[in-house]
Amino acid sequence: MDHITFHHDTVLSDVHMLLPNARHLMTRLNAVGQPVFISKFKILSDGEKHGNDVPGRSLKEAEEENDEPREDGEQDAKVPQGTAGEEGEEGEEREKGEEREQGEEEEEGGEGKVEAFLDEDGDLDITHRPRNPPKETSGRDLVCPIIIQQSNPVLEEEEDNTEDEDDKSFNDIIKIEHTMATTLEDVGKQVWRGAFLMADFILSEPLMFRGATVLELGAGTGLTSIVMATVAKTVYCTDVGEDLLGMCKRNVTLNRHMIEPAGGDVRVRQLDWLQHDLCTDDDVEFRWTEEEVADMYNNTNIIIAADVCYDDDLTDGFFRTLYRLCSNFTHTCTVFISIEKRMNFTLRHMDVSCDAYNHFRHCLSQLQDLEDGRCSFRVQQLPSTCAQFLLYERIEQLELWKVTATPLPLEPSAI
Repeated sequence: MDHITFHHDTVLSDVHMLLPNARHLMTRLNAVGQPVFISKFKILSDGEKHGNDVPGRSLKEAEEENDEPREDGEQDAKVPQGTAGEEGEEGEEREKGEEREQGEEEEEGGEGKVEAFLDEDGDLDITHRPRNPPKETSGRDLVCPIIIQQSNPVLEEEEDNTEDEDDKSFNDIIKIEHTMATTLEDVGKQVWRGAFLMADFILSEPLMFRGATVLELGAGTGLTSIVMATVAKTVYCTDVGEDLLGMCKRNVTLNRHMIEPAGGDVRVRQLDWLQHDLCTDDDVEFRWTEEEVADMYNNTNIIIAADVCYDDDLTDGFFRTLYRLCSNFTHTCTVFISIEKRMNFTLRHMDVSCDAYNHFRHCLSQLQDLEDGRCSFRVQQLPSTCAQFLLYERIEQLELWKVTATPLPLEPSAI
């Protein structure tokens, strides 16, 4: 397989689309034949990180603001002066020719000339400038993913122990194994902006999570659990599917250089939102032990979920699981949810809509209005303006929500 094949139902994360210069090394094929990549994400230092007082302000825009505007007539720095040569002469002749053609069109009235730019169906026919192949002397590296081979444990172990020359600050590098393009049911194997926003929030508020027992729902590649483990005591990193959980476990291993010095502990476990009980079967690799179940219910005071509400059925399962967990806690629990408000054109509305996001907000309202005598929920939206520690586009559609679940005292008749 030399190329990724895109189908009509292929989903690609914007994180990879907007990092064209990043080196995504395709290392193997997973159990279902999907190409698996390893990407490196650097935690920015104090001098490198960007504040986000204006939601939606990307790093690219921040960099452009620091560039001084060029004066009129100033040549591009990439083209040495005095070397225009034949290209300059040809450009001048082309501009003169275009001016003459424009003058002729204006003299002839313009309307008769429009028909010359229509194809045989009457559509506007635009001639595009041919694209020249990149030159070897260009400063931009080509992105050419390469498959080494399919799952060789020896090569994988050697790769784990090898540091690139670029990784001088190795303790600030997060290595994530992921897929690049999948169908909708496997999007958890990709990296999404919601995970980066949650990671930024964790790194911005380390004291809030210091020494905590944390449960992540729908962990995907495990990026936010890994970041959380740099400040928290125990992180239960949960999702469903052996292939996905295996990838998540490998990512935890790849980033032990960040987790172990901080004293954190990440435990990858199966948690299916469509099932009522936690899996404790001995024949399941990512099962829960009885001690872990007790520890999770007795000590979890933080729950996190990053960009998990993109399908109505999964959103319903997520909120049912959230309610079931919180109503069985004997203590107050704080839930942090990041979500990206995605716009889609639908034939049903014949307009742009945000159906998945609207359903998420509806479920939040139902949770807050719930009155069952067991637990109360308070919902509030947090500002998405925390400092940016990771390189991605912080768009205004990214939101962060906080849910506080408080157990209610039992009525005398229920005792």
